[in-house]
Amino acid sequence: MLKTKEQTLVWLRSISGELATATLQRLDDTLPWYGDMPPGRRSAVGLVAQAGITSFISWFDDPTSTPWIAADVFGAAPRELLRSVSLQQTLQLIRVTVEVVEERVKGRDEGIREAILLYSREIAFAAADVYARAAEARGLWDARLEALVVDSILSGEYDNELPSRIAALGWNGHGEVCVLVGTAPKMLDVDQLRRTARHLDADVLIGVQGSRLVLVIGRAQPHPAEDSGATKPLPFLEIAGQLEPGFGTGHLVLGHEVPTLVDASKSAKAALAGFAVARAWRNAPRPMLADDLLPERAFAGDPLARSTLINKIYRPLKAHSTDLLATLWCYLDNGRSLEATARELFVHPNTVRYRLKRVSDVIGWDATGAREALILQAALILGSIAEPEAARTH
Repeated sequence: MLKTKEQTLVWLRSISGELATATLQRLDDTLPWYGDMPPGRRSAVGLVAQAGITSFISWFDDPTSTPWIAADVFGAAPRELLRSVSLQQTLQLIRVTVEVVEERVKGRDEGIREAILLYSREIAFAAADVYARAAEARGLWDARLEALVVDSILSGEYDNELPSRIAALGWNGHGEVCVLVGTAPKMLDVDQLRRTARHLDADVLIGVQGSRLVLVIGRAQPHPAEDSGATKPLPFLEIAGQLEPGFGTGHLVLGHEVPTLVDASKSAKAALAGFAVARAWRNAPRPMLADDLLPERAFAGDPLARSTLINKIYRPLKAHSTDLLATLWCYLDNGRSLEATARELFVHPNTVRYRLKRVSDVIGWDATGAREALILQAALILGSIAEPEAARTH
């Protein structure tokens, strides 16, 4: 028996070159993806196949060396080959190689055929292990890169490499972007957040900042509709509501919409400032808009909130009509009473009602709502303070 095994080993070594050549020819004939490869990668795949045959002969000589020899088969493969050839394609390569060897040794020794089957199983497990390790390394690298991108967005410190980093992450967002800030859960399910975003035609960048969970949300490129009627994209607040279960308990604040990912730091600053003061709003919704927290943010010293209140409410209203500005002042000072405002201004209550409707048309906030009245009153106070002394009317 020993003599038979030694004779078989000598024979296998003598035909190893023939087996490698036949394997490459079979790959070319049966696997289209192999034929489409550039010459350099075809050569690398050939080295892997040849290493597999040589490794089998060594293993047949000493089966106890399986764990090391099987893993070494892929040592000849350059890193770019592992990235360009999928696990499925690698298993196809193993199957073709085994078929060629089996056909060549058919009828010679039943023991060697059994050895081939056992060895092919070991090689398949080794291939799965190599790809699993590569995927794990890639995942860790992606996580670090994503954290770096989110940190850059939160700090507003961009460099020339940011676009390439975003592209490396496979960011599918286009157009407008918003930043969502909340509390990180005890067990963060990143995959579930990404799946939810994909179902909403959105993409997300995810970062954890201490106890905070930060999501940069962008709308993914929608599939072209078959008919002429394009589907209206979901509002960011609705997207945030669908993502809400992925956050921990506590407040959830959505920054304002910005045109591109490069401008996301503006939305992030608003969301972070809103998150810091959200506890001051009793019975606040979840999620809430950072712009709904403008008064609290301004009271806490947020310069962006102060400038927003002045430039988006006070100055546009004053530039449009001093009557509207005076009516709003009076209405808020009188506890939002139409009759008291009408008496002070010597007009009919319907006139007050009409002017308040015009205020809403001009600036987008409705003074008849309690929350929006607070925002408007804060804007009037800050705007009045910011006016030069000679220009103040109140």
